[in-house]
Parts: sequence; C-alpha cells; structure tokens
Amino acid sequence: MLFTNENHSLRHCFLSSAVLPFFFYTKENCMKKLAGKTAIVTGAGSGMGKAIAQLFAAEGCNVVATDIQQQRLTTLQTEIKAIGGEVTTLVADMAVEEDIERMMAAAVAAYGTLDILINNAGIMDHFAPVAELDNTMWEKVMNINVTGPMKAMRSALKIFLAKGSGSIVNIASIGGLYGARAGAAYTASKHALIGLTKNTGYIYSKTGIRCNAIAPGAVATNIADTIDMTRITALINDRIMAGMVLNAKTGEPVDIAKAALFLASDDASFVNGAVLTADGGWTAY
Repeated sequence: MLFTNENHSLRHCFLSSAVLPFFFYTKENCMKKLAGKTAIVTGAGSGMGKAIAQLFAAEGCNVVATDIQQQRLTTLQTEIKAIGGEVTTLVADMAVEEDIERMMAAAVAAYGTLDILINNAGIMDHFAPVAELDNTMWEKVMNINVTGPMKAMRSALKIFLAKGSGSIVNIASIGGLYGARAGAAYTASKHALIGLTKNTGYIYSKTGIRCNAIAPGAVATNIADTIDMTRITALINDRIMAGMVLNAKTGEPVDIAKAALFLASDDASFVNGAVLTADGGWTAY
C-alpha cells in the first residue's frame, strides 16, 4: 500500500502537493534536489552567488563558497550553518590561477569529490565603449569574467571526466546576448562566456557532463559597486541608458538561484549547452 506508516515521508509528499500525476510521487522525489552533491560557488559572499550557495545548502548540497572578502564568507557560513547546511569557505580571486586550483583542492579535501561548478563571480566595466576603454579595464574584466571561469571549468572537468558526471552553470548576462547592456569589455566577456558554455556543453555531451548558462537581466546585487558612475559619458547616456527604461522589473538574487538549482540538478538532465534567460521579460521587447 502507498499510504502506510512506514511510507510516511512519501505520504506527506503526496498530500502536501496534489498537483503532479500520481506516478511522480516516489521516495526519490521527496528527497532534497542536491542531496549528497558537492558544489563550488564563486562570488558567493553576496548577491546571486550568496543566494545560490544558501539555496543549494538548503537542498542538501555540500557547498564550497568562495569570495574575495572574508567577512562576507564568515556571514554566509553562519547563515548556512543556522539552517543545518554544510559549507566550506575559501577566500579566492578568480583572476589568480593558484586560487582556482586551491578551491578545487578544497572541495575534494572536504567532501571527496566535486559534482557542480557555479561560475558566478564577475565585475562590470563602467559602461566604457571601445574608444574610451583602457587596457587595464579590458584585461581585468576578461580575466575575472572569462579566463577565470575557463580555468575553473578546466580543473573541474578533470574531476568530472574521471567520474563520468558533472554539471557546470555559468552566470552570464543578457549583456552576452545583446550589444547595449554594458560597456565593450563586459559585453565581450559575457558573449565569450556563453560561447565557452555552448562549446563545452556540446563537446562533452557524451561523457555525462552538462554545461549551461544563465543570462540574468537587472538583478538587485552589489555589482553596481564595481561601476564608477562618474565615467558615464553623454555617448553612453544616449546609446545605452535610453534602453534601460524598457526594463519593467528588477529581479532578486533568489530568482537566479532557483534557475541555477534547476540547471544544476537532475531536473535538467536533458538540458545542455543552453542559455536560460531570466530577465523578467526585458529582452522580449
């Protein structure tokens, strides 16, 4: 019988949500979506990265959270531990290859393996167009937004290929799909990250490894802290800012975290090399 005392958890799952067909209600579906999995989340100290780390931990995942600021990580660790989650924190800079290797080693040392990589850390570029873009800004944005994620993917793939499974989720941007949501460096970096996502998803599609991206629109995070608004010129106001009024809604970090949970979990087992736009309809215009 389905509804017995020994099957109480299954009965609770069925009774608490009578929306899915009867055959969906199995013991497996009552489990947390990432139970027993281990994930690295970069830029986890705030914004989307923090929301992803918290949600993954709530879903049973062992989280290795990295950020450039220790205080943010300390706060995150306290909050995750308070809900009974498991987390290891590590100060790491995505522009430093040694830091990337340390976070991979930390995941294996703490939890024995790695199952999920979330490349979330990123910075903006003051909206500078090509004629106003200096080499320092170009190199900094590309190193953190593209080169760092590539190196993290390369290291993670060594683990994934050995075990025949793994999921990568790259946090891109609608700036990686269109030309006027940011400056030249940021736009190029996110286009490159999406290209890297598609290539990786396709190339490794026969190995049990998936690679997808999320393209958020406007989200309430602190990435604006990396923008020097005094450098916004008349050209930028004319060509870029005018389109900002088309955005009807600003999302919350948890909105992106839910998308990341879907892509990282087995619910998205047939989704690979894809870009999930999460922008409240901004780019539908």
